[in-house]
Amino acid sequence: MKILFVDMDNVLVDFKSGINRLNKDEKKKFLKNYDEVPGIFSKMLPMPQAISSYEILSKKYDTYVLSTAPWNNPTAWSDKLLWVKKYLGKHAYKRLILSHNKNLNNGDYLIDDRKANGAENFKGELIQFGTEKFKNWEDILDYLL
Repeated sequence: MKILFVDMDNVLVDFKSGINRLNKDEKKKFLKNYDEVPGIFSKMLPMPQAISSYEILSKKYDTYVLSTAPWNNPTAWSDKLLWVKKYLGKHAYKRLILSHNKNLNNGDYLIDDRKANGAENFKGELIQFGTEKFKNWEDILDYLL
């Protein structure tokens, strides 16, 4: 079975939805560093079709969530775990990997919106979410299924 890694921020998780839920003071204090707001990752909603797509892919691939948590936001680490438990449940049970070096993970595919944190050096195929070729989850499913 092929191994598939899926990033969280702006792939499974709508990062902007967390920013939209911040109060005015938080937005001002953390301007340009929203990922450092304590608890922000617990406020985020799933991207459209992300949950159902992950569940479909987890039936065909050995699927893991591979994400980076901000170093200066200790709540992000636990918030990401709680988000995965809440939205992906049994489909991602003990399948969360938090790393600042995604390229250290061996697999066939990585779905990520950026080339940062080692994604650009991933040994398998990087599927860049949000690009012209892979605009949304429907494009990802068409490609991988």
